[in-house]
Amino acid sequence: MAIDTPTTHRPTPASTLSRGARVRDYGIVVALVAIVIALSFSTDTFLSTGNLVNLLDQCAVVGLLATGATVCIISGVFDLTASATLALSAIVGVQLVRTVGVLGGFAAAVVAGALLGLITGTIVVRSGVNSFIATLATSIIYRGLAVVVTAGSIIYPLPEQAEDFGMLTWPSVFGLTSATIVFVVVVAGIGVLIAATTFGRRVYAVGGNVEAARLSGIRVGQIHVAVYVVSGICSALAGLILASRAGSAQSSMATGMELTAIAAAVIGGTSILGGEGAIWRGVVGALLLTLIGNGFNLLGWDTIYQQVVQGCLILVAVAVDRYLRKRGR
Repeated sequence: MAIDTPTTHRPTPASTLSRGARVRDYGIVVALVAIVIALSFSTDTFLSTGNLVNLLDQCAVVGLLATGATVCIISGVFDLTASATLALSAIVGVQLVRTVGVLGGFAAAVVAGALLGLITGTIVVRSGVNSFIATLATSIIYRGLAVVVTAGSIIYPLPEQAEDFGMLTWPSVFGLTSATIVFVVVVAGIGVLIAATTFGRRVYAVGGNVEAARLSGIRVGQIHVAVYVVSGICSALAGLILASRAGSAQSSMATGMELTAIAAAVIGGTSILGGEGAIWRGVVGALLLTLIGNGFNLLGWDTIYQQVVQGCLILVAVAVDRYLRKRGR
């Protein structure tokens, strides 16, 4: 007589991947909401209009850099030139503001960021050197050029231009600063570019399997150069926001902030192996890091431990990504 034995259900790779995608999509949102609720009950000032406007304004710079980092990582490369590109673009912008006016200088800074991204991408593609090492070396070059251009000094616009130069700090829609509006518009545009266009699909394809993408006719080199251009534009805009706040630019601007941007992208669920991620998740990762910093300030905690918390978040994010990939095999 046959005896029925219970069988253990094993999830199919497709269902595991779907569950993993849900974890990546909503895990970061759950963490963000949990921190918002905790801070709302822990301090009376967190939900004040002034603090929320300030929070979004602080997130603008890191969020723009995280957007550029996310695009690059999805395509399978890293960009360690982001903060150096930010500084050099801002310096070019301030220098030209003195001769062609504020709007002309701002436009020149964005063009400079795009050109620096083009140069970085070309170096990575043509040299064949790992993107981490190639962009690390290129960032040192850019930072050195920034020192040479400024002679190590701080660059200011003309005195009569100072008020207009600070336009990105002005209140705008719903009381938000102009910097926040620029951040939202740019991130939305890049999000649509990556999620809903042929270019975006190619970026994911190249990051997922570069050889398969090449065999399918995708010009991998052009995609990599293009993502560096996008990152360069984001860095230039972030540099303009910082310069507009400070009323000046200098070679040491945002030193090390490219690592914070990469951390935000990874915490947001972008796989460091490429091919997986979303712009909105990178932005949520940036907002989460900004929230942590804001919470430490409001609660009066020692900010030394802030770095410990950020490091733990990165380790957890990478460990979860690795676990989900192993489960999906």
